[in-house]
This record gives sequence, structure tokens and C-alpha cells, in this order.
Amino acid sequence: MRRWMCVPMMTLLFLALPACGGGAAGEETEAVDFRDLYHDCAGCAMEAVVTCDQEGLEWEARLFCDYVPGGESTVEVLEPETVAGVKAVLEESGWRLEYEGDVLNAGALSEEAVSPALCLPRLMNALRDGWLLEENEEAWNEVPCLRLTVDQSGAQDGKILSTLWLKLEDGTPLRGEIAVDGEIILTADFTGFRFYDTIPENTG
Repeated sequence: MRRWMCVPMMTLLFLALPACGGGAAGEETEAVDFRDLYHDCAGCAMEAVVTCDQEGLEWEARLFCDYVPGGESTVEVLEPETVAGVKAVLEESGWRLEYEGDVLNAGALSEEAVSPALCLPRLMNALRDGWLLEENEEAWNEVPCLRLTVDQSGAQDGKILSTLWLKLEDGTPLRGEIAVDGEIILTADFTGFRFYDTIPENTG
């Protein structure tokens, strides 16, 4: 495990932010249709630039996520080069970090767990199972989108809201934000997205 000592502190930020402590009636048809894409798919692959800004901690990386609902999902760092190859492996019961053949147990998962490593899977879970609070059409970077805000708060104190901008043309994500108690701490700007079994690859 000595090689872990050489991985920059950014890797630890990838692992750990502090844990934070059914759809609503009246959902519009468009939101239901888009969310059905995520409910019905066997999984999806995506790339995004994920940023974290919390209590003076600033972190940015380009991540690749292989998301499998109810199964094993992975999130791998593509950039920056200093931590490229660090991978988080997530299962329902827990998760671990892998790097150059070494494995670090990261502990059990909880509904309140929020970290850069979990950002992309959490956003996908939000589309599948979050409680819809807001829905409206809103462009992001001049791209027509449907903006959805869903509640993912767990049993502990702390309000966790996820907001996503889904392209009107196909329902794929363009932007995502995770806020805890009103403060946006994680953002994701998607650069590529592909459903495994519903729509062809869409990058850009």
C-alpha cells in the first residue's frame, strides 16, 4: 500500500466530503418521460468535469462513470494526470478505491454520503428515485433544457437537493448540481453520455 502515500491530497478529496446531516404528485408528462429513460435503462456511461467547492476546498477533475442501477458502478479519474487512474467502485453495500492494483476500502454507503466520487452516480439516482420539487424549461449555455430539482435528503439532518438540466432533444444530461442545506458543493458539466439500451451515443 506504499504507493497510496504518493497519490496527491486531491485523491483524498475525491474520497471524502463530510456526510451530510417516489416522485411528487402533479409531475408534468415531459419530466415523467425523461425520468422513465433512466428508470428503464440497464445502465449508462458518461464523462463530466466535476468540481467541488466546500469550506475552502476546491477540487476539479474529469471523470468517467459506468453506472449500473442496483449493481456495481465505477467512477474513474481521467484528469488531472497526477491522479488519473484512481477508480471508485460502488456497490449497494459499500465502496472502495482502486489505484495501480491496490485497493482501499472506503466504507459503507449511506443516503447522506456526498463526495466527488459519488457525484455522478448520485445524480443518476436522483433522476431515477428522487422526489421531484421543481420542473421548468431553462436553457444552459444556450441549449434548450428541462431543469429538474429533486430531493435526495436522507434520514439524518441536512437537505440534499440535486438539480439537472436535461436536453430537450433527447433527455440526456448537460449540467448537474448537488446542494446541501442551500449551498451548492458539487457540480458536473457533462461532456459525453450514452444509455446502454435506449438511445445512441451523444457527445457534446
